Amino acid sequence: QVQLVESGGGLVQAGASLRLSCAASGLTFTRYVMGWFRQAPGKEREFVSVISSNGGSPYYAESVKGRFTISRDNAKNTVYLQMNSLKPEDTAVYYCAAKVIGVTRYNYWGQGTQVTVSS
Repeated sequence: QVQLVESGGGLVQAGASLRLSCAASGLTFTRYVMGWFRQAPGKEREFVSVISSNGGSPYYAESVKGRFTISRDNAKNTVYLQMNSLKPEDTAVYYCAAKVIGVTRYNYWGQGTQVTVSS
């Protein structure tokens, strides 16, 4: 079955960096657009970033633009989110998700990894 497994979260101070990874299995990775989302306590899940199946066309939420970088390694079936200059408001559970090229809704979701940024 399809699995998306995030890792790399943790507790850091404001201004620090983290790199999240999401390892995919059970699917043909190159057929999927990959996205990152996050959900803070008491808030709805929000979009963070997305990358096309071939690694092009990265797109970011305004709140993270210039600080976060999404990338993928199709040979390793893994998508990454490099997060720099972290702020307390970046504190959330971060989820990766996969969707088939050309559709709107994401087909698969990971279990999430906690990122906590202290001030």
